[in-house]
Amino acid sequence: MSSINTVPQTSNLGLLAGIRNFFAAWADAYAMRSDYLRTVAELEQLTDRELADIGVVRGEIRAIAARRALDHIS
Repeated sequence: MSSINTVPQTSNLGLLAGIRNFFAAWADAYAMRSDYLRTVAELEQLTDRELADIGVVRGEIRAIAARRALDHIS
């Protein structure tokens, strides 16, 4: 005698997609943070004169680095 399975099969695709999205978001955040820190370090090494030559005030370094990091991820 044969039987029919009436229990619906659920898929783990939703869970796997969620895990994949989590790690993709984490990788993006890590890349953005690395880019931000690298930009801050590079700009902070410049003298005030060198910064003035490129139109940057020392107090703007972190904001510039944040904008740059966001632009590269988008």
